[in-house]
This record gives sequence, C-alpha cells and structure tokens, in this order.
Amino acid sequence: MQNTSFDNEADYSDDLDFAAVPEAESCVKLTAPVEMAGLRLDAALAKLMPDYSRSRLTNWIKDGDVMVNDKPAQPKAKMIGGEFITVTVRPSEENLAFTPEAMNLDIVYEDDTVIVINKPAGLVVHPAAGNWTGTLLNGLLAHCPELSQVPRAGIVHRLDKETSGLMVVAKNLPAQNSLVQQLQARTVKRIYRAVANGVVPFDGKIDTLIGRDPHNRLKMAVVKYGGKPAVTHVKVLERYLSHSYIECALETGRTHQIRVHMREANHPLAADPVYGNPRHPCSEGVKEAVKALGMRQALHAYRLSFIHPKTNETVSFEAPLPDDIYHLLSVLRLEAGLDSSLSHEEEWQDKLDSDDDDDWNEDDYDVEVVYVRE
Repeated sequence: MQNTSFDNEADYSDDLDFAAVPEAESCVKLTAPVEMAGLRLDAALAKLMPDYSRSRLTNWIKDGDVMVNDKPAQPKAKMIGGEFITVTVRPSEENLAFTPEAMNLDIVYEDDTVIVINKPAGLVVHPAAGNWTGTLLNGLLAHCPELSQVPRAGIVHRLDKETSGLMVVAKNLPAQNSLVQQLQARTVKRIYRAVANGVVPFDGKIDTLIGRDPHNRLKMAVVKYGGKPAVTHVKVLERYLSHSYIECALETGRTHQIRVHMREANHPLAADPVYGNPRHPCSEGVKEAVKALGMRQALHAYRLSFIHPKTNETVSFEAPLPDDIYHLLSVLRLEAGLDSSLSHEEEWQDKLDSDDDDDWNEDDYDVEVVYVRE
C-alpha cells in the first residue's frame, strides 16, 4: 500500500516550529486533590498533567504505566481524593523517531552550512505514522549529530518516499531560515526528470489549485476551490511510441504536485501507484521495464539550484538518473528506433543537455498552457 504520510515534494516553509528535541522517560509522582473526588482516573490525570493528550494518558493507564496507591488502575477508576499516583512517562513515537540511525547517504556536497543529498527511492524523508524509524532524518542525525539542535534536523523540503533525487539540508538555524525564505520567494530552482504515459504533445505550463481529493482524503487532486496555487513548467525531452521523457520545473512545492499535474494533463507518470494508469497500452517489453520500477513512480529530482546561505553565491547540483529509470528509457528508445548505442548515462545526459542553460528559464516552458486554473 502506498505510504500515506504525505512525505513528498512539498516545502516545510509554513511549519518550521517543530524542534527535534527527544523526550526522556521519567517517573512523575502525584497526589490526587480532594476536589477531584468523583472524577475518573483518566480525567483526573488530564487535569494534573495538561501537557499530555488525553489519549496518551489513557494508553499509559492501559499499559500499566500508571499506579494508584501502588496498584495498577483502569481509566474508568473513580477518584476519592488523596490517592498517591505514580506515572511512568513514556516517550512518544514522535520523539522516539528522533534517534540517530547510521545509514549510507549519497552526499553530493557538504560544507559547514548545507548538505546536498541524492535521496534513493524507497527512503522516507521525515518520520510520520507508519514510518517512525529508518528515515532520512534518522540518517542525518547519525551523520551530523549537531542537527539535533535544528528544527526537523535541517530538512526544509521533501520528496515522496518513492521519488529519488536531490534535496538540500541546512546545518544550522541561520542557513535553514535562509533556505526557507528562498523557498517562499520561489528562488530555489528544482528540476525533475520523469517518464510520462502517452505522447506529450507540447511544452507548457500547468497552473491549477491543488488540495485534498474530495473523494479520497489520502490523495491530492486539482480542485476548483480551497486548494493552494500550484505551477509546474513542463518541457518534453524525447517522445516515444507510448511514453514521453519530460522535464518538470517546480515554481511551487505542493504535495504530490508533479504527479497530480501530469495526471490532470492526461499524462500520468509511469508506474505511479496512486495517480497512474496501470493499464496504459504499450509493448510487452515496455510493460516489463515499467513493472521493474515496482511501486516507484518514474520521477527523479535531477537538478537543484539555490543561493548558498553563507557565500550568497548561486550553486547548482545535478544527480544522474537512477538505474531503473535509465533502463526504462533505454527500452523506450530502442523500441522507438532511436540511437541506443550510448551505453553510459553521462554521455546520454550530455547529449540531452547540450543546448540547455545552467538554469531553467520560464520562457522556455511557456510555449503553450497545458492546463490553466479557472
């Protein structure tokens, strides 16, 4: 099943008040005041320990972490006043998630201010329900322990679990603030490479509102009202018999933006388990190459540019296509009768990029509007 934590190509710029500070286990001793006579134990604890949610306190009681007069009690037990209550405070899953875990990180660049990482498909960026461990955040804390003092361990934007490619992480608070401001000002340039179903007819801009799908709250969708503005610039790199190799430049960073926009343009991404079309007609060879992607959509964050928070210089990074997407493209090229003699990805990328500028130009993408907000 698709991860529903919405770990995605969205920005954290609106919610950076979450600090990665672990909560330690402790023991709290209380005495129930006489005025709490008649209250249930869970209700009494909610008044005595207002910093914790009612549900969390109830779970502690059920787990035997709350003793009343040295005996386990039930949530519905009534207080008479004067009871001695001992509560073992257990760290929440959210706080346990902020634990360093050693992992092999593909670090493209690192200095005393930022880290640029090439995230593999399958790696969740930030802990959330169903993914409390084994995330990029855990790996970052092991690689750079001082990130425990930075909100969200320095993470300022995200990629879907099954999207690969470049991310930038701030190593200190000033750098994080700078990157967040750049994201808000839309000066961070993020370019993705993807394989889309069908023959995309032209370059253009997709300009819509994106919000929760009214028919499925676990998905996002283009909506007429209540969504957030979302703009994606699309450029066709190559066309094949049944698919297209495209480049998408993000002007905004909404949840699942590229995936939702390409579906809205009737060209969903190949192998996308949520927004794609598993019955898209194509040859058996292409079907096998798409199937080899597994539950991973053919989407890769290929290029990232931003103003370095310390030097104020514009820096740009590129991450080559992962093997699974490269293999799919090779099959598509061969089937379409295109030159397949370029066996090394670097040579192929050089050919595709030979007439590209170092950074994307909005005018290059606005040949025609693919889908425009009403």
